[in-house]
Amino acid sequence: MLHYAYRLDEVGKTLKDVMQLESYSKFYGLSSKDLGLYALSEHKIAGAAWLRLLREDDKAEGFIDEKTPVITIGIKPEFRAKGIGSAMLEQLFLEAGALFEYMSVSVLNSEKALSFFKKHGFVKVENSFGKSPTDGSEVVTMVKELPKERVVRPTDGYDPQKWMD
Repeated sequence: MLHYAYRLDEVGKTLKDVMQLESYSKFYGLSSKDLGLYALSEHKIAGAAWLRLLREDDKAEGFIDEKTPVITIGIKPEFRAKGIGSAMLEQLFLEAGALFEYMSVSVLNSEKALSFFKKHGFVKVENSFGKSPTDGSEVVTMVKELPKERVVRPTDGYDPQKWMD
């Protein structure tokens, strides 16, 4: 999904062409603070969203500090503009809010990208303009304060003995 998150499909590049993106996925899942989810549509992966803490020396776009995770979201082209990204973000906000105060994202400095993230409560970070490692397009860092709600899962309060009585 990193391929779609950074528009590599649109510019004809591969992950090997843009090694700077490695920090967003290398060793992902080895930390208890790495969070992510994926969306299915008709039993096919439609997209994924994940966040992780990065270090300053990663020199990653979207980095604010070492306690604010950076989110990455990628949707396959045929599944875009169907609410999948919004649904994944909303769930990730709840999950991440149990661990973090804020999350950040690096987005293209375009009206479409900015309005999508603004709609979800992100705000621009002052003087945070950079260049996309994919194609040199201007990017901006945005940040969102996360809700501090208790995450309720379908299994919360589940007693497996009930159905056996």
